[in-house]
Amino acid sequence: MKSRKVLYSVCLALLFALPALSQTASFSDINVDYTFNLPEEAWKQTVKPSTTSPNVEYVYGDRSNGRLEVRRITVKTGDTLADTIRGEEQRLQFQPGYVASKEEDFKGALSGKVFNYEYINAGRNMSGRFYFLKADDKTVYVLRFTGQRDKLRSVRNQTDSIARTFSLKKTK
Repeated sequence: MKSRKVLYSVCLALLFALPALSQTASFSDINVDYTFNLPEEAWKQTVKPSTTSPNVEYVYGDRSNGRLEVRRITVKTGDTLADTIRGEEQRLQFQPGYVASKEEDFKGALSGKVFNYEYINAGRNMSGRFYFLKADDKTVYVLRFTGQRDKLRSVRNQTDSIARTFSLKKTK
């Protein structure tokens, strides 16, 4: 009888703990045509989109732990994601200690590619993980995650989750 009470208590505790584990916040704004979910409350918005600037930025506690910038890129018809990545890489290669990594395929609400790289900033090993998500033939969204190499690596499951939930708003 006592073991049933213990089992019942454990099940009840797990039942109440599950919603706390799955708490996410959603980003949506009238000035942009996309949404995404943030897996933890530690992600704080630092730049809000406006009618003049559609850019969105978040930090994970502190900029060095992880920073997210969302940018919309208009590409020429016929350009591939590899072409878009090369254009972005040309800008990045001038960072001190820049080392590119290989591209990876990525599947989520929007499919695309992931590009990783490392660099040095103020004597610290930093890294970047950019998700290039193709919306249509002329539009690519880039989710630019940057931070200290070890700290950004420790939240990779969160960066993947944010990119997986990144989707376009339904048009009416």
